Amino acid sequence: MKKSILLLMILLVLAGCKKEENKKIKIGISQIVEHQALDSARRGFEKSLMDSGLDVEIEFQNAQGEFANSQLIANSFVKDKKDLILGISTPSAQSVYNATKEIPILVTAVTDLESAGLTGDNITGTSDMAPVREQFQIAKKLLPNLKKIGVIYNTSEQNSLVLIKKASLIAQELQIELVEVGISSVNDMSMALDTILTKVDALYTPTDNLVVSATPLILEKSNEHNIPVIACIEDQVKQGALVTVTIDYEKLGYQTGEMAVKILKGEDIKNIKVETLKDTDLIINKKSAEKYNVDLKNIDKLKNVKII
Repeated sequence: MKKSILLLMILLVLAGCKKEENKKIKIGISQIVEHQALDSARRGFEKSLMDSGLDVEIEFQNAQGEFANSQLIANSFVKDKKDLILGISTPSAQSVYNATKEIPILVTAVTDLESAGLTGDNITGTSDMAPVREQFQIAKKLLPNLKKIGVIYNTSEQNSLVLIKKASLIAQELQIELVEVGISSVNDMSMALDTILTKVDALYTPTDNLVVSATPLILEKSNEHNIPVIACIEDQVKQGALVTVTIDYEKLGYQTGEMAVKILKGEDIKNIKVETLKDTDLIINKKSAEKYNVDLKNIDKLKNVKII
């Protein structure tokens, strides 16, 4: 009888171990809003995990542009005891960070983690700091008469403030006047555009989620005023902006996924530093270049240039 009980206990323990071994790794992804750059980052992250061969179960949720929604999403991921959470964009990353100091957090498409308060023992990720100097330099090259660049940004997005500060310093170095307009919601966008487009030679769109989401309106208004747009991501150039120098967000997301794999395989997140992508791509819209009489001679000989 004693032998039977002992055998039963051993079988139960083994069954428990097997169940634990087969347990899927639960990952939550929170994204503030859907647009090309953020979607590409998510796609790269998911691909990296698929390539790793890990048995993962990914839950994706979109906050539809609302910070309150992103906080609800973060809390639900914590309640569900995810093994790792990815915050795509600064607002989503901040929501996740507010919700847990225990679960490992990765972030991507965040300009500057430190200035956004995203520091601690359970958080790291990848920065998408825009190559502003290269963007302004190519703008001057394509538009030799460029004197004033306008920029609209969300005053509530911390990393937009960091980027605008950087842009202001670089513009000063390059002897360009930066004309700034801060807005707090998409409802302010139309009026802000009507004001600023009468004062500048070109419009710069930073990696600001509110601004990127309003790209169709920005391009419509800019075309009406005959003002070229210096964009921050490739998709805006595909839609009609003149040019961008940008990073590949899918590669950035993939790199973030590789960091996740290290953590899930046991590496301490405290030992993984924030990373960036060094390679950039120059992308020019040919139709827009023709509209603004831009000479593309020799441009196509530059490294990583794409004319679409």
